[in-house]
Amino acid sequence: MPPLTLSSGGTYEYGNRFLGSYFGFTAGWMFLIAKSASAATAVLGCVGYLFYAFGIDADTRILVGSGILVLTLMTYLVSGGIRRSNSANTVIVTLTLLGLFVLVVTAFVVNGTPTEPIMNAVTDTSGSAILYASALMFVAYTGYGRIATLGEEVANPKETIPRAIILTMIIIVVLYLAVSLTALQVMGAEAFGNTVEGEAAPLMFVAEALSVPFIGPVVTFAAITAMLGVLLNLILGLSRVMLGMARRRDLPHFLSTINAKNQSPASAVWVTGLIIGLLVLSGDVVFTWSFSAFTVLIYYAITNLSALMMPVELRRYSQFVPACGLFGCLFLAFWIDPVIMLIGSGLIAVGLIWHFMVLKLKSV
Repeated sequence: MPPLTLSSGGTYEYGNRFLGSYFGFTAGWMFLIAKSASAATAVLGCVGYLFYAFGIDADTRILVGSGILVLTLMTYLVSGGIRRSNSANTVIVTLTLLGLFVLVVTAFVVNGTPTEPIMNAVTDTSGSAILYASALMFVAYTGYGRIATLGEEVANPKETIPRAIILTMIIIVVLYLAVSLTALQVMGAEAFGNTVEGEAAPLMFVAEALSVPFIGPVVTFAAITAMLGVLLNLILGLSRVMLGMARRRDLPHFLSTINAKNQSPASAVWVTGLIIGLLVLSGDVVFTWSFSAFTVLIYYAITNLSALMMPVELRRYSQFVPACGLFGCLFLAFWIDPVIMLIGSGLIAVGLIWHFMVLKLKSV
């Protein structure tokens, strides 16, 4: 086996290395589909918060047009390279965390410790509901993976990437628990669940229910910066996977071009923005989220299978860890809406046919 080199692309590269080109391509294909849908959801969420905050009753065309404008600006930002992106991301994350902190503290002062949601989670929840929610929520916990897709742009990646992923997961779990318990304490589970069908994003309803004058604008601003942060990181990750696929000729080779000045795969970044923009035109947040959940579970199943097949000398953790991950991803994937599963499976088949044709052309 040739020596392992550090490359952008994440599981696409791992799958090709340890499982073969068909698994590697499927990983990259699923990642592009899943995260493009997630990015489109973030765009629509961002402009939705903006319009609701300013009391603008916009139709679908204005909503989509505004989303395309936001997407274009973020794509331009990311095309400037990893340093510019990291600087912007630091500001975005800081503002988001401050806003969420204010929301949690205010809710604690007004309503006290959220003990009731914790008790209800233990006594009033069915197993099937937990599994279905886990499958959907998996999407929200996959942001750490963007770190791995930037392998060749990170200083000392062998040490930096594992530490960053572990620290990120700890912070995410604590943050999500604090915000979700706060929302359930303020509104109750049923009312909070129904917010997905409203005109405002969920945390806006939580802020309104608190009836504290300053909290609405704070939460709105934090939500907008959160959506921008999600979008920025998804463009980063998607473009780097696209870069890796282009290098192997699974995508047009021009996407592997690197800007000599800032080391950014600018062509891949702009094509990523174009694909997300096409999905923004749909405007269906619920569908894109569910679809993203299924495809990203398949992606991470391949991630764990790659780790299982990794040689002993390259392994950093026990095989028990990826074995549990593989089982968990495949198990949760079957709790997604069957229609979504069929569409996702169909796209996997389409991608594999494309890959087969590419391999045939390469061999000619």
